[in-house]
Amino acid sequence: MPILIVPVLIVLAVVALIPISIVQRYRMGTSRQRARGWLAAINIAGLALSSSMFLVSAAFSNIWVAHAFSYTAAGLATGMVLGIVGLALTRWERGAATLHYTPNRWLVLAITLVITARLIYGFWRAWHTWHVGVDDGSSFFAAAGVAGSMAAGAVVLGYYLSYWIGVRTRIRKLR
Repeated sequence: MPILIVPVLIVLAVVALIPISIVQRYRMGTSRQRARGWLAAINIAGLALSSSMFLVSAAFSNIWVAHAFSYTAAGLATGMVLGIVGLALTRWERGAATLHYTPNRWLVLAITLVITARLIYGFWRAWHTWHVGVDDGSSFFAAAGVAGSMAAGAVVLGYYLSYWIGVRTRIRKLR
């Protein structure tokens, strides 16, 4: 019996840290930062890999969850457009051979709130579906709104992918 308590405690600790991680993500997302080429390149590579793996996962999920791939692709495209808007709203400061940037607070807050709202709604809908049950023969995951949650995650991936591509482009123009 005590061995079963450990995984439950780990899950509870992770769930308890979600609000802290959301606040920290907002604080870091709105702080003034120095633009570094190597960091932008690493972020672009990691986000491109994550985005492609996410799209492949959505394609496989589409077998069980209706519209998972189309929602994910639409979320990725929306996020990329938001990233371009974010680049236009970013405050850029040139120094002696350095470049600093400060992302737009309102856009970062809006994206953070959309993701937070989708997380809360996803938890509520999964809880509700769990207790009510699925009567129409569809899967629990489709009824719990997994496709919408994947779209919200794709918005974040698309936003940061296009944003970091823009940061890398700005750094190259400075040289």
